[in-house]
Amino acid sequence: MRIYLYLIAGITSALIGWNIGQFFLTDLGLFSSFPELILYPCIAISLAIGMVLNEIFISSPTRPKLCLKKAKFPVLIALGLGLIIGLFSGAIAQILFLPFFGIPAVIVRIVGWLLIGVAVGLAEGLTWRWETVEAGDKKRFLHRLIASIGGAMGASFLAAILFEVVRVFLQEMPKNLRLAEDPIGFSVLGLFLGLTFSLTSSPSYLVALRAGSGFEYVSQIFAQISPESINLSKDYPRIDQSVLTFVSDSSLDRIEEGLSIKLPSKGSFKIGSNNDCHIYIPSLPDHVATIEIKSREAILIPHVLYFNHIAINGEDLKTKKNIVLKHNYLVTFYSILKGENNSENTIIINHEKIFRFVYYNRFFDPQG
Repeated sequence: MRIYLYLIAGITSALIGWNIGQFFLTDLGLFSSFPELILYPCIAISLAIGMVLNEIFISSPTRPKLCLKKAKFPVLIALGLGLIIGLFSGAIAQILFLPFFGIPAVIVRIVGWLLIGVAVGLAEGLTWRWETVEAGDKKRFLHRLIASIGGAMGASFLAAILFEVVRVFLQEMPKNLRLAEDPIGFSVLGLFLGLTFSLTSSPSYLVALRAGSGFEYVSQIFAQISPESINLSKDYPRIDQSVLTFVSDSSLDRIEEGLSIKLPSKGSFKIGSNNDCHIYIPSLPDHVATIEIKSREAILIPHVLYFNHIAINGEDLKTKKNIVLKHNYLVTFYSILKGENNSENTIIINHEKIFRFVYYNRFFDPQG
């Protein structure tokens, strides 16, 4: 679905920009002798804004109001970059078209489209800083920026080459089809840019667990007001920071409700109350389950003795059979009931005390 949304956004944005440009050129007669000065900025602005908005809404698809709120500053940046670089590319194209230079029109058009790609890639890469807390990682942000600009330039170059090939065939077609070469060409540009951003902007963290019920945080202030209501033990749920980190803050180790644990793309991670568990939860069995990640697939492997301490989407497991986790699956772990009458070898499930995670295999914006 993600790739289709990017393709649609790319084609639609390119056509909107082209139509706006035609309005200025044809209806208003603005700079009709220098069409690139109008067309290139309009298309660059429309593509830049379209790609930025598409990324924001895909990141938080269920929060349209939040998306609109976050979009204000990124859209202004996209508008400014599209306008400046679009005007620059249009001016460069007009200068290079002069007979004095003798540069083939094909080369000029390719250069112009490359600059449009730079504008869109720069806008998409830079505005990502204001779209998500994930961009707080400077290394990740720089990688994303370089990938956006480089990918956009490559897409623009390929689209320009393909357009020139198609343009040769259109010259043999009837006049009404030849008139459609520009919208067809810019649609191809939008298509290639959409395809590129669907890949370069894909989430780096393909697997994540968001903490839910059972990990509620109680502040020290509340504990002082009502000390009998909470046990402020130092033995708290936590992650192994040598392997796992939280999205919002890599310095934290305590698991709290709402925090998302980002998992590496490959490896296995133990969950339980043993000190060697990567996700440590004190009141669970010593090793309740393992999550194994391979080839963009996450498999929950219940422990043979404690599979009945696990529920998937509200249904308790009846067997020790492995579970292939899917996006938005609710994974619940039941704690052990502790009491004076329980012997050391007797394990009683406490259905009242649970610890729940939401599994993601496509990492939406944690701010969403």
